[in-house]
Formats: sequence, C-alpha cells, structure tokens
Amino acid sequence: MAHPSLPRRPMLGPLPVLRSPIGLAHAVTALLAVVIVADVLNIGAAAYMMSVMGDLASGGEDVGVGAVNRADWAVTSTTGLYLLGLLGTATLFIIWFHRVRHNAEVFAPDVQRRTPGWAIGGWFIPFANLFIPRGIAKDVLRASQPDPYASEVRHRGLLDAWWGMWIASGIFTQFVTDRYNEASDPQAIHDAAGWLMTGSAADIVSAVLALLFVRRLTAAQNEKAMTGRQPLQPPAPQYPAAGGPVTGGSPVPGA
Repeated sequence: MAHPSLPRRPMLGPLPVLRSPIGLAHAVTALLAVVIVADVLNIGAAAYMMSVMGDLASGGEDVGVGAVNRADWAVTSTTGLYLLGLLGTATLFIIWFHRVRHNAEVFAPDVQRRTPGWAIGGWFIPFANLFIPRGIAKDVLRASQPDPYASEVRHRGLLDAWWGMWIASGIFTQFVTDRYNEASDPQAIHDAAGWLMTGSAADIVSAVLALLFVRRLTAAQNEKAMTGRQPLQPPAPQYPAAGGPVTGGSPVPGA
C-alpha cells in the first residue's frame, strides 16, 4: 500500500542576524565633530566679514581690498569645509541608520511599520523625508529598549528635539545663505554675515543632538544584544476556548 507523500517544506530565506552598529556610530560621531568644527570656523569667518564690512559701511578709509578678499576667502573656505563634512556625515549616517533598522528587525519586527529599505529611501523623497525617517527612528528606538511593548519609548524626547532642530536649522540656514548671496553693499553684507553666525550656531545645536541620538541608540542596541535578551512577545488576549465554560459570567438561561 502506497503512503501519501508528505507536503514539501517551504524554503525560507535567511533569518536576520544582529550586526554591530558601533563602528559606524564612531565614524558618524567623528564626522559630526568635523561639522561642528566647520561651523565654529564659519562663525569666526562671518565675524571677520562683519568687522570688515562694518568698517567699510562706516566710511573707514584704511580698509583695503586685501582685507575684503581675505574675509571673502575665509567665508568661502569654511563653507566648503562644512559642505564636505556634511556630505560625508549624511552618507555614513544613512548607512548607520539602515544598520540599526536591520537590528530592529531582529529585536522586535512586529513593531516596525516600514521595511528596512525605507531607512535609506525615505531620506530621498521630497517632503516625505520630513517625517518618514523620524517614524522609522521611533520604531527602532522602541525595538531597541528592553521592553518594546512598553507604553513609553526611551529617548523619544531626544529624537523629537534633534528632529525639530534639524528641520528648523536647515530651513533657517537656507534662508540666511540666500540673503548673504544676494547682499551687494557693505551694510547688507555686514547684516547677512550676522545671520550666518546665527545659522551656524543653530547647526551646532542640531549636530550635537544628532551625535547624542546616535550614541544613545547605538548603546541601547549594544546593551540589548550583550544581554542576549530575546524579543518579547505581546501578551496574548485571554479568550476562553471555543465550546468551553465561561468563568465568572452569568449562567446561560435554560441550562
């Protein structure tokens, strides 16, 4: 007598495994420090430009073309250093962000609302990049804490502070850069340079908050991985078995 063949077991893809984000976090931290240094230098260059343009606007006759050229070179070179640091930081930050999102798939995949690919693609969609990465970051924070199903998300205040400052700083920096580029007379350049200093200061605050966010999320994932804690499961609802007795309820009429 022939026995029926067993159903073929479906082929499953490789399960995700934890990958350390520590090395990437160190690299992102170092580049954020470069951005902060570039901002500090930009503040100094803008202050020098303010001084030169202030003397010109007040009718100072001892201000030569050399001083104006040096001030312009200082602003241009520090801005170039800032842009290079920003490009490198953005590249490594997105790689790190994808890494911690990958780890969240191991810790608690059921609290992730978007797939890991969005941790990269979400940054490149106009307007949507103002809220998609933040939502992913919040889900990753939840998965990385000891209890991913807790009502509170650790470090959410830091995430909100960084995200809000990052958006505000970006908008303000674009505004003051346009104003500086459009300035044509010494007084206008003097005023615009002052706004450049304010924009660089705001960018420093944003970079410091980003640095703290990277370090704390990385530390949370490393701590959870080192403890070997398995992903927690949400509590199952306590429903009675089908056809079984209902405890604590009123008796069924006619029973």
